[in-house]
Amino acid sequence: MLTFLTSSFLFLTPPGGQIREWLAETVITTQHRSWAWIFVGAEQRDLMVKRLQDFNEEAAREKQDSSLIKIRNHQGKARSIDELVKVEDISGKFWQGKKMYVYDPKTIRVMTPPKSGEGEKITSMVKRTGAVAGVNGGGFDDPEGLGNGFAAFGAIISGGEVIYTDQDGSIPQHIVGFTKEGILVVGKYNIFELREMGISDAVSFHPRLIANGKPLITSGDGGWGRGPRTAVGQKADGTVIFIVIDGRQAHSVGATLREVQDLLLEEGCVNAGNLDGGASSELVVDGELLTKPSSRYGERRLPNAFLVYDDPTSVKADRVWDGLDKIDAGGSYDHPDYLREQAEKRAKQQQNPAPPTKTDTDKTKSKTDTKPETNKPATGKSETNETGKTGTEKGESVKTGGTGTKEPGGEKSTVPGTGNNSGSGTGAADHGKPDGGQGNTPPTGAGSGSATPNGGTSSQGGTSGSGAAGSGSSQGTGTAGGGGNGSTGSAPNSSAGAPAPGTGNGTPAKTTEKPAETTAPPTPPPQQNQTPNQPASGTTVPPAKTP
Repeated sequence: MLTFLTSSFLFLTPPGGQIREWLAETVITTQHRSWAWIFVGAEQRDLMVKRLQDFNEEAAREKQDSSLIKIRNHQGKARSIDELVKVEDISGKFWQGKKMYVYDPKTIRVMTPPKSGEGEKITSMVKRTGAVAGVNGGGFDDPEGLGNGFAAFGAIISGGEVIYTDQDGSIPQHIVGFTKEGILVVGKYNIFELREMGISDAVSFHPRLIANGKPLITSGDGGWGRGPRTAVGQKADGTVIFIVIDGRQAHSVGATLREVQDLLLEEGCVNAGNLDGGASSELVVDGELLTKPSSRYGERRLPNAFLVYDDPTSVKADRVWDGLDKIDAGGSYDHPDYLREQAEKRAKQQQNPAPPTKTDTDKTKSKTDTKPETNKPATGKSETNETGKTGTEKGESVKTGGTGTKEPGGEKSTVPGTGNNSGSGTGAADHGKPDGGQGNTPPTGAGSGSATPNGGTSSQGGTSGSGAAGSGSSQGTGTAGGGGNGSTGSAPNSSAGAPAPGTGNGTPAKTTEKPAETTAPPTPPPQQNQTPNQPASGTTVPPAKTP
């Protein structure tokens, strides 16, 4: 429901449409602009990108009037921090940040990292070079937001030297920098033009915000959405103002370019330009980080920064890009903070492994451990291991040819085949004399019972006699096993395997001779349509008449 209501608001109401456009603008100004289609669609995203690019070009076109700036003469050395800079808190409806005044623009110098292959944090730059303060400068390639801060965009000029450029000297680039006299220059110029203008220190970024005292964003919010911002402007007396605004955090969502421009206009800035923002935005004074970068790792490594020195001529930027054929922008594979974070996660997982998934092992074991018991005799019966070799007692006939499975309620023999669930039958005794018997009365008996799905129980009735053949209580058919043994049914309401009294005076005897062969009735062909749960099948023996 919440998703439905949110989607309805964003896509079906005018305020929701404004929020989607603002979100798309914010994404477009990052290095992941392609994802802006999620909010406004691919076609609208492309139109917004083109509109932004057109504005950047138009804002950079107007030539700057240097006569509008009158630099005051600052004499003396060994000035204190308070004499060089002043920092104030600033805030708006959706943001918080800092504002730093630099009284002498000629104390500003662009600084670069000390070694090739990676950028440097501003706190490190300030401490390493003895600077008073530092603010982030130009942009750079930043894969996954985890770049190493070394692959700079555009041009880097420090102390009048072109330290780095990714374009031919004749190609104009967006520039934010200072001349040797301390005049802020913002616009699009090539390297040759910058040299003629006497540019001393510069980096590349855009857009231009104020040109010759006029605001360049006159409608809308500037097309960049809300986010962390860094910008620089210069007043008519030469005072430089750096604006650094936190963003993408609970205490500060971020500012629009229009809000930043208006802040600098209120301060009386004649010219102003936007610098790299996002997670790079930060201000360091006297070695202390005063703002809160939006990166989860805190300060980022950067390719350059504007630093403030009492004597900028005493420091020199390193030419760490000279002689490189290829520049690696880095990423997650070599980001020290990211790699350390992943290592800590792995160590934590090893110390506290996830508990195994709970499974019903007892039920599974009971199912897998159950094994059918074959040829298990009932209580009081002799065991049969081979056909025709049986031992009997208590007047029972031992039948072969089936497999017994133990089920609740009694012993049941399993004989493959078919048949219905009712029937009757008698046992036909061998005509041989049992050893030790008192007479040769053949065992007779009749019984009826019901067959179980996988076979019938032994029938009740008949005295001991080896080689007995009989029919099962099921109406299925059964062939006589070796020695004339056949399957029989179980009598109702009696336990399986209970012996029935014989009509003769025979006593239990052990069979020691091979039973005489008996002629079994002909076996009809087996039925074809059998299922595993049908009763046993075999040759049906007609019921014998009882005397």
